[in-house]
Amino acid sequence: MNKNHVIDESFIYEILSVVEEIPIGHVATYGQIARLIGRDKNARVVGNVVAQAHHYGHFPCHRVVNYAGRLAPNWPEQAFLLQQEGVQLKENGYVDLKQYQWNC
Repeated sequence: MNKNHVIDESFIYEILSVVEEIPIGHVATYGQIARLIGRDKNARVVGNVVAQAHHYGHFPCHRVVNYAGRLAPNWPEQAFLLQQEGVQLKENGYVDLKQYQWNC
């Protein structure tokens, strides 16, 4: 995403509305969210929006991980929040997507 490019707020809320739908105890990937909103190639944009979601309200962004199940860097609370919801992490600290990925 071009840092000078401004994302339309309706697009931001479209992403965040999907994030709101991720059930407790499950995760979704950035790419999965991009596909759900019909923007297959915008996983990075989804990541940028999720990282700034606190500016738009309270959303369960801790339930969003990368394509391999890796948690967001520099956000140690994410692991705690997921574990509070019953998501167990593998030894490498990743989420087991086969077990916890949202089947939508």
